[in-house]
Amino acid sequence: MRIISGKYKSRRIQVPPNLKARPTTDFAKEGLFNVLNNFIDWEDVTALDLFSGTGSIALELVSRGCSRVVSVESEHQQWRFITMAKEKLDAQELYPLKADAFKFLQTCREQFDLIFADPPYDLKEVRTIPDIIFDKNLLRPDGILILEHSKSHDFTMLPRFNRELKYGSVHFSIFT
Repeated sequence: MRIISGKYKSRRIQVPPNLKARPTTDFAKEGLFNVLNNFIDWEDVTALDLFSGTGSIALELVSRGCSRVVSVESEHQQWRFITMAKEKLDAQELYPLKADAFKFLQTCREQFDLIFADPPYDLKEVRTIPDIIFDKNLLRPDGILILEHSKSHDFTMLPRFNRELKYGSVHFSIFT
């Protein structure tokens, strides 16, 4: 896993082969962040990374200057890997939580500038994620929700859908 830009640029963190996570590809991550760089001042951003997996997105957000990044992962091995990566990089802005993403969303009282969700592609409840986030008012007024998904999902008809970015088999639906 490689961090693309920022203070940890080009740092590689070896992901153990026993992790079940599907990290966002470097190609897709780089494309997404190239788009986001055009309208986000990273230093003023607080972010939430749901279904964090390897923590690739959370670490990229910290590297780019986010002041606070909450990383939510339910699988113990993956959460432990994120915690070890935080310690290795001394990433004080990263807050890894071992929790179910849906339970976290129901109890969260914090608002974020950016929410990134990368649920398992076969998760049945994937279509409910944007509604939950907007119903719970978890985004700040000018906030952005990014939902990573496969091509089998179409979110274009949902309220607040802004656009979809496609990088190979990785799709990002952006909501504002």
